Amino acid sequence: MKTYQLVGIGNAVVDVISQADDGFLAEMGIEKGIMQLIERERAETLYGAMNGRTQTPGGSVANTIAGAGALGLDTAFIGRVRDDRLGHFYADAMNEAGIDFVNPPVPDGDLPTSRSMIFVSPDGERSMNTYLGISTGLTSADVPEEVSGNARIMFLEGYLFDHEAGKTAFREAARATRRGGGLTGIAISDPFCVDRHRGDFLSLIQHDLDFVIGNEAEIQSLFETDHLGDALMMTAALCPLVVCTRSGDGVTVMEGTSRIDIPVKKITPVDATGAGDQFAAGFLFGLATGRDLETCARIGNACAAEVIGHIGPRPETNMLELLRDEGLL
Repeated sequence: MKTYQLVGIGNAVVDVISQADDGFLAEMGIEKGIMQLIERERAETLYGAMNGRTQTPGGSVANTIAGAGALGLDTAFIGRVRDDRLGHFYADAMNEAGIDFVNPPVPDGDLPTSRSMIFVSPDGERSMNTYLGISTGLTSADVPEEVSGNARIMFLEGYLFDHEAGKTAFREAARATRRGGGLTGIAISDPFCVDRHRGDFLSLIQHDLDFVIGNEAEIQSLFETDHLGDALMMTAALCPLVVCTRSGDGVTVMEGTSRIDIPVKKITPVDATGAGDQFAAGFLFGLATGRDLETCARIGNACAAEVIGHIGPRPETNMLELLRDEGLL
């Protein structure tokens, strides 16, 4: 059985990107500059209205896995796609990028492959309309134990914790990885997910996880406090390793009661999409390759800085060369 340095479980979403001016957005009733969830009929309407569209495999943890793979880790991704055109595109694109896409497209699903229609305005604003489709139906049956049990690091996407079957799949995957001697962690993903499932989130973190990665709002939401220091201490009391990204204020890493604050070089983003995903990619690359926690965070910062320098949520630079130039490898 193959051993993977990093395995991710998350939403498998095809990002469909098109240029659009403000007039088109108004005509289609698209709210500019935000991400909104939409239903199937609306998704089909917007997809059909896109001109000159380009497609790329997306999803938060999938982007992290792609970034870590670009740094040289042996990776796999677990997610659901339908046996349709977009589903085969997603699976093929992930495999071609060197990421083992574990799940074959589902032939008998009722819902189509998930997609996010992204309209880029002339001023660079991205208006995202996401239809979650089949990806949210992930269950334990989609998570092969020969994969989860042979992962050195397992990384879970908080968005999937919104569904009862996803909660069960996460617990079982985490326990299989830990039985095999690996580490398991989660990207909190969204404070609203925490608000809906706080007790279950905290139970998973306390009993089944080795690390948590989130931003300030997400970490604070775990304990319903506006005081980040308190939230970090309380989370660290449950989980061995807590990583909090604070945008231009840097990164805080808690290992037990030990706290490390790592600054960032502030830059003006071209497109902030994917910053957290690529920070996680760099941090987990460092963790998988045995680097100290401060270096892990600095690698994460470098990966985040690269991705916000261009449009799109995945790296476009040779990141290994960039990290060597910055003295991080």
